Amino acid sequence: MGERITFGETDLEVSRICFGTWQLSPRFWGEQSKADILEAMNVAFDGGINFFDTADAYGDGYAEMVVGEFLADKPRDEYVICTKVFNHFNPDGSRYPDLSPKHIRERCDIQLKRLGIETIDLYLLHLFDPLTSLAEISDTLELLKDQGRIRAYGVSNHTLEQLGALRRFGDYEAVQPLYSLIATDIENGLLPYCEAHNLGVMVYSPLHKGLLTGKYTGTETFTDFRQHHPDFQGERFVKIARAVQNLRPLAEKYELSIYQLVLAATLMHPAIHVAVVGIKNADQIREALGARGKSLSREDYFAVRKILTVDGGGKIQDTKGERK
Repeated sequence: MGERITFGETDLEVSRICFGTWQLSPRFWGEQSKADILEAMNVAFDGGINFFDTADAYGDGYAEMVVGEFLADKPRDEYVICTKVFNHFNPDGSRYPDLSPKHIRERCDIQLKRLGIETIDLYLLHLFDPLTSLAEISDTLELLKDQGRIRAYGVSNHTLEQLGALRRFGDYEAVQPLYSLIATDIENGLLPYCEAHNLGVMVYSPLHKGLLTGKYTGTETFTDFRQHHPDFQGERFVKIARAVQNLRPLAEKYELSIYQLVLAATLMHPAIHVAVVGIKNADQIREALGARGKSLSREDYFAVRKILTVDGGGKIQDTKGERK
């Protein structure tokens, strides 16, 4: 059910919309209703989405546990699971980078148990660890693959240079970068590289943490991590929100919501296979499903880009830096 694409050179057949679970990280998004998210996951699955993204960092394992609960009654061949490894978690809740071989192996075992599966379809390095050798990291991932504990591996939040260096030591087949139509820096280097090497690309925050959904006027206040994010503050927030509202006539032309217009335009980039959408409730995933199979004319695509170019001479630069 639903459209499927081959994810780069992996053997994974995935939906172009991926259900993201970063929202299950309370320190960023506050407490969310588990029942609402489980309902949304089931709506996604029934609607043809088979790709689900999580990480051990999201709620220090909580998100993986919720995903595991959702998967418990689903046929194993009907979904694809992506999760990530990076942090060493201390009993007091603090954490530090650790992609040492022993730690990766230990985390993988824990994650498999949380998810209730025998093989993780796609295993990503969540961030770059400067202290562990690239060869040791890569050898460990190859070992997990040989053992059948993972099917494919890749990176998230890595620069082009870091990815290129890692690929000298291992078969990294997937990339998960930050990207939205107002945070497009990776178009300059990382996306062309991925396209040239047929790497699977799944972009996260394509709706720019909700700012591109069209639901904000620039007057709202936030109680989650966005209360400290510059794109959601002051005149900058107002300027971006107004620009997004200016997309409405184009959205109506295609009989789409602004959210759907932005998602459809994002997926038009030839290097982008999948958009990871953060979901809190069933209505949000129903709206995302409405963008499937939609595209814009070339002229209208670039009209969208022009409307969202709200800073003089260029695009908005993402200043997030708080990643998960």
